[in-house]
Amino acid sequence: MQSSPLEIALSAWQSTAPFRANRQRYKRYTYGRQWDDIITSPDGVALTEGAYAEKCGHRPLTNNLIRQMVKTVIGLWRRDMAPSHGGTDTAIARRNHLDELDARTLEEFLISGCAVQRVVTERRMGGTGVWVDPVSPSRFFFSPATDPRGCDMEVVGMAHDMSMREAMVRFGGEDSSRRKRVERIYSGVDPRLFASVDMQSVAASLLSAPAGRCRAIELWTLESRLMIRCYDPVEWGGFLLPASAAPRIEKENRGRAEEARIAFREFDTVRWHCRWLAPTGELLDSYDSPWPHGGHPFAVKLYPMTDGEIHPFVEDVIDQQRTINRLITMLDTMLGVSAKGALLFPLRALPPGYRLPDIAAAWSIPGAVIPFDTADTNLRPMQVSGSSGDCGAASLLSMEMKLFEQISGVNGAIQGREVTANTSAALFDARTRNATTALIDLLESFDSFVEERNRLIKES
Repeated sequence: MQSSPLEIALSAWQSTAPFRANRQRYKRYTYGRQWDDIITSPDGVALTEGAYAEKCGHRPLTNNLIRQMVKTVIGLWRRDMAPSHGGTDTAIARRNHLDELDARTLEEFLISGCAVQRVVTERRMGGTGVWVDPVSPSRFFFSPATDPRGCDMEVVGMAHDMSMREAMVRFGGEDSSRRKRVERIYSGVDPRLFASVDMQSVAASLLSAPAGRCRAIELWTLESRLMIRCYDPVEWGGFLLPASAAPRIEKENRGRAEEARIAFREFDTVRWHCRWLAPTGELLDSYDSPWPHGGHPFAVKLYPMTDGEIHPFVEDVIDQQRTINRLITMLDTMLGVSAKGALLFPLRALPPGYRLPDIAAAWSIPGAVIPFDTADTNLRPMQVSGSSGDCGAASLLSMEMKLFEQISGVNGAIQGREVTANTSAALFDARTRNATTALIDLLESFDSFVEERNRLIKES
């Protein structure tokens, strides 16, 4: 039995759920929330790593190296490797702020391994023309794929949230009956809609919208269909029509002379077809790809993809970041519990008229004199100053910091930290080029995404 469009969208949304969950974790680590992983304590209680550290008497500390690493790569790309817009019209680039948009997309690319932009031609407040929109992977879905170019995807789509007014204009146009239908769909959602859907499930996140907003699902599917290829000798041109138009062509030919008749033949082809769906599953709009490229409007790059799995740049250094945080927390705890200039003062040696606060105040003053009775020479004040005894934690921390640089490929040469007064410009350039070797594949992969986006702009 053929699946409904909503079932197809839900299936693709479910299949990309692990990717979205991993992205949320990588995003937390990138922006400093690095103690939020859920663990199980020895007594069987599930809690965050930060809460468990506090329960054990530690103060969880964060030294966010991942964020600096990401900013360094983006800065390197913007300084040296940001490509031109491949002949893209200057007005289009300026209207869409492509320089800034691409930098933010690269940031997402480093965090999640997924770069997505949507290229459409429509009328907006900024004018009528080609518009490029960033697409958050948290709203994007696609069918299972193994081709890193995305050529084997058969379903792509995203979730949109819009006001009631925008939904009525977008899907109703100037037709009052269609506008009323859209208003009816969104003004009162039938409670039976979610009867078979667990609202805590992954599917619910696709169907539900924030309060006061209307959720619309943009679904593109690659479909096989019968078409007819036509050639009109009168107009001296060829064109394509759906197979259902064959009777209309035959009728036109009956009114023409034999040499002026339209030649046509049927053939099978695949085309990308778009459907806009309400959470109820009702069809809001439907059309074939209207662009010359005949594809969907999304430029997509998944890096690196191996057997359908995506392992982004940030993922490689998560374990090193966790270890560094734990070592810093351990050192802070050791320093906190170690003795620092504590004074052991026997009470029997306390001179007449003195109190312990007086002794403490005098002890902290250079050159102060504290009298005491010498009748018992064993009763002498002693000062205790102990080391933290880091058990090699500081050395291990230094090693982990170096491993972080080696694994990420973002080292001191890229950041300009290994420059001395005796370093020549040629030597510095050579070090920088060598240091960027590990990043070339990543950045050139992103550049191929930009080229694909520019192609969609040209053909839109």
